[in-house]
Amino acid sequence: MIISENAVVLFHYTLTDEDGNQIDSSKGSDPMAYMHGHKNIIPGLEKELEGKKVGDTMIVTIEAVDAYGEHQEKMVKEMPRTSFQAEDIKVGMRFQAQTGNGSVLATVTQITEETVTVDGNHPLAGKALTFDIRVDTVREASEEELAHGHVHGTGGHQH
Repeated sequence: MIISENAVVLFHYTLTDEDGNQIDSSKGSDPMAYMHGHKNIIPGLEKELEGKKVGDTMIVTIEAVDAYGEHQEKMVKEMPRTSFQAEDIKVGMRFQAQTGNGSVLATVTQITEETVTVDGNHPLAGKALTFDIRVDTVREASEEELAHGHVHGTGGHQH
């Protein structure tokens, strides 16, 4: 079976940044699982996996626009320190922030006596990402998986 719309795909990967630094890997653990065509993974990677089959390997670089998007300066905000209830705020802390467009995961990037700068961009926004992939499993999605729009079982959701 080849990877196409509604296929359940399990693959092993190593993810590196533009400088070759490893960001993540499935080595030593279960493969990544997703349902093809349901926006369960970044769009550029899903496009590259289209038409592949079990045993296929590839090294592919996904540009930022097709990964986590370009870094958007409008997502970086300087806020009064008094807006934060926690006293021990540290650079790198992540928290849920409410915006006019809903909830966003934000990261503290800078702290002064008066202000805290937060970044609502995904930590990998603006970065080209290289994936070294081996396709492990390709199968048809079950009726329940299709109804829910994601993979169940090993590597997927556990309902």
